[in-house]
Amino acid sequence: MTAPPDPGPENWLATARSRIAGASLGPAAEEIGRVEHVADGIALVSGLPGARLDELLRFEKGQFGYAQVLDEGRIGCVLLDAVDTVVAGDRVRGTGDVVRVPVGPALLGRVVDPLGRPLDGLGPVEANETLPVERPAPSIIERDLVTEPVQTGTLVIDTLFALGRGQRELIIGDRATGKTTIAVDTIISQRDSDIICVYVAIGQKSTSVRRAIDAIQQHGAFERCIVVVAEAASSPGLQWIAPFAGTTMAEYFRDRGQHALIVFDDLSKHAASHREIALLTRQSPGREAYPGDVFYVHARLLERASKLSKEKGGGSLTALPIAETDAGNLSAYIPTNLISITDGQIVLDARLFHEGQKPAVDAGTSVSRVGGKTQARALRDVAETLRLDYAQFLELEMFTRFGGMPDQRVRDQLTHGARIRAILGQGQHAPSRLVEEVALVLALQAGLFDTLPVEAVGQFRHDLGPLLDREAPDIVRHIEAGGRFDPGERERLTEILTRHLKAGPP
Repeated sequence: MTAPPDPGPENWLATARSRIAGASLGPAAEEIGRVEHVADGIALVSGLPGARLDELLRFEKGQFGYAQVLDEGRIGCVLLDAVDTVVAGDRVRGTGDVVRVPVGPALLGRVVDPLGRPLDGLGPVEANETLPVERPAPSIIERDLVTEPVQTGTLVIDTLFALGRGQRELIIGDRATGKTTIAVDTIISQRDSDIICVYVAIGQKSTSVRRAIDAIQQHGAFERCIVVVAEAASSPGLQWIAPFAGTTMAEYFRDRGQHALIVFDDLSKHAASHREIALLTRQSPGREAYPGDVFYVHARLLERASKLSKEKGGGSLTALPIAETDAGNLSAYIPTNLISITDGQIVLDARLFHEGQKPAVDAGTSVSRVGGKTQARALRDVAETLRLDYAQFLELEMFTRFGGMPDQRVRDQLTHGARIRAILGQGQHAPSRLVEEVALVLALQAGLFDTLPVEAVGQFRHDLGPLLDREAPDIVRHIEAGGRFDPGERERLTEILTRHLKAGPP
């Protein structure tokens, strides 16, 4: 191997002269601001007249914040990290850019903060692309109808309030009524689907976040999930951008023709952080001390969830925002805002929860505004009258509590309704497959459970999956593939279930 030829001093000098001549060695103007005051995660900065709204600002010790309020002569800057290390007098520079987060497959299976920094001890995230946390929602012409189902694995939701890809369904209820459990079970249920899941924890306790992560790792496909955490101890700025950052990470997959699901846990705490920032930056308070733009903040966030048209790749982003109520008050400011923005709500009732009905879904006030078109076809074929039957049972049960001797017809309805309630009950982190839900509703509609003790329903449910895989694998494949439930399959499946119930426990 020979050495490369010596370019010679003349050629070297010519190259150096051309590079020096092309270099800009004149003075460069740069705006440098200073921190006037800092407290509670908010820094008041002066000396940056060219800064724009939401611009990322860099402090002299390497900390970051973004411009939330632009006043004459100073900026209200929300700090994103290292809040205690920023002091009055520190120099501040504008970056000319907005807050960005890493996106892409490198985030799958990782736990990160809203800026994409790892929290799981698995090393840095090797992402090749970053995107702004604030992005415009798809226009009307870029959207398509919501028609494909999302199986939550929770029978009461899949049968009564079907969820579709691209839908925004609010989960709302009092504290500790199972809101997070329903959302986590929906993520677990996607372990055999093509949906990528993003779980965003906003203002949650570390122990609660840890439980959710453990449940997904143990029961779901964590390698196709992203967890974004801004816990209660995080700065208000991090909590505020968390849902926007998580949505940007999920949109990366939607925009490439894939399907994604995002959970915001929860937007009540996000609204509280927005209120805190607004009050600290001296914005005018409105109802319940929230600033006037809180509706717009949540609307522009949730409008980013959508089903894209085929011309845009046909991807989808489904959103499950969670909101907390106080004593079941759905007419409070934030709950009414979110109910009006979303495509339906799953309402959890504290009374039902304490009575042992889990999930404690209130069938009377819960609704899905997308309609039954999103429901799996086989489930739609067998669950047409289930909601009406259950509503009639609840009404009859309420009237019979006042006394009186109901006739035999009413007693039969009460017996059947009690079995419906038992079937709709479900343990946590044990989502049902679609074929199991179809078989349960079919047996219920055929009256096969009416002679079965309520206590035995749970054991039947436990045995159902192996029974179907053993006795009717072809029906299992057909239903799981999204096929219709033809009369021959219905008759055969009814016969299998009847024979199993007559045989009793092994």
